[in-house]
Amino acid sequence: MLREWVDRTAREYPARLAMTVFAAVITLFTLLLLPPWATATDTGARFVDALFTATSAVCITGLVVVDTAEYWSEYGRAVILLGIKVGGLGVMTIASLLGIAVSRRIGLTQKLLTASETKTGTTRLGEVGSLIRLIIVVSTSIELTIALILLPRFLALDESLGLALWHSTFYGISAFNNAGFVPTVDGLLPYASDWLVIIPVVLGVFIGALGFPVMLNLLQARRHGRRFLRHLSLHTKLTITTSVALLVAGLVIIGAMEWANPETLGGQDLSTKFLSALMASVMPRSGGFNTFDVGAMRAESWLVTDALMFVGGGSASTAGGIKVTTLAVMLLAIVAEARGDRDVDVFGRRIPRDTLRLSIAVVFIGATMVLVSCIALVRITDFSLSQILFEVISAFATVGLSTGITGDLPDGGKYWLSALMYLGRVGTISVLGALALRDRRRVIRFPEERPIIG
Repeated sequence: MLREWVDRTAREYPARLAMTVFAAVITLFTLLLLPPWATATDTGARFVDALFTATSAVCITGLVVVDTAEYWSEYGRAVILLGIKVGGLGVMTIASLLGIAVSRRIGLTQKLLTASETKTGTTRLGEVGSLIRLIIVVSTSIELTIALILLPRFLALDESLGLALWHSTFYGISAFNNAGFVPTVDGLLPYASDWLVIIPVVLGVFIGALGFPVMLNLLQARRHGRRFLRHLSLHTKLTITTSVALLVAGLVIIGAMEWANPETLGGQDLSTKFLSALMASVMPRSGGFNTFDVGAMRAESWLVTDALMFVGGGSASTAGGIKVTTLAVMLLAIVAEARGDRDVDVFGRRIPRDTLRLSIAVVFIGATMVLVSCIALVRITDFSLSQILFEVISAFATVGLSTGITGDLPDGGKYWLSALMYLGRVGTISVLGALALRDRRRVIRFPEERPIIG
């Protein structure tokens, strides 16, 4: 019965599926965080704080209005970790189901990047259970791998076995799901120079931001040995190349801007500067971790980070934003227009025109959500526009980085950001599916006439 409902809803009402599931899960985790025993002081959380934390966990964002390690009890932190796990699985599952529905209905397998050319049974709507099981196995395996890599290091830092297991597991799940939550008061700040802690977290965030279709395609292409590259889908190639390009660009630009800033990179040695700059470049994918005070960054570094956060990670991934493939398609269209090419070609493939229209719609809708939210928060708070913009994009793209103003927002601002995290997580999925499934055929077409552009 449940499988039939999911099948029918994913095929006919994908937006309703995404929004209903996430709203229900957020409500459940809000209720789980409300009891007195969820807080360290046994006083119980305020509703707005429980709602904000549950939304941030389930939408795998990482923004917090109360300190996770100090405010919540062990039970509360366990609920948050469970919310992250459920939210991460939900994002990949719903996005993948939606991609299947779209690709099967209108025949554009690359539009929502389901990689149906992988020729596996998991790309059929009748095998939803197989798809979900595969997502669970792949994601849990990666999380456990990260945890096992981190465990010896935490043990070497004189942590007890139980505490080391808890920290490594928490960071493994939080990193892969791009959640940004930390189990300790200072988070990763004490490990800023520790390669054995930072690199596994960075890799976890980067892999999680690639998306399930990319991971599945890589696993299957690996079986072909020397013909590995020939079996990579266009989506996989675009996602990886654009993600790497953004990582390098962020590393160089943010590193250069913050190199002499005494409150961020300026007081660190060369090795730590590189690690911190790498973190600052990778985390806008949607990771949300930091090894220095983000609030102390220069305004121009905030702006670069804003741009990286807005783009986000890969489709059907645990990352948010408009997605790297959306950016790639837009840039390729600009290059094609500049060259006078009729088609947008890349890696020996032609990108359909409706995919470009879809990309434009996603960028415009995302920018509109950010604009409206900035106007609303500027009116009800006394913070600067730069701080508000950073916070809003971080919420919309479910990143979790903050200049430090989240906890000081009025209740109205917390409710607004909660709604923005929810819409930023399910809104782009829902809108993408709703637009892509509108394959209206018109019998009559009007005469063509070009308006003046630019």
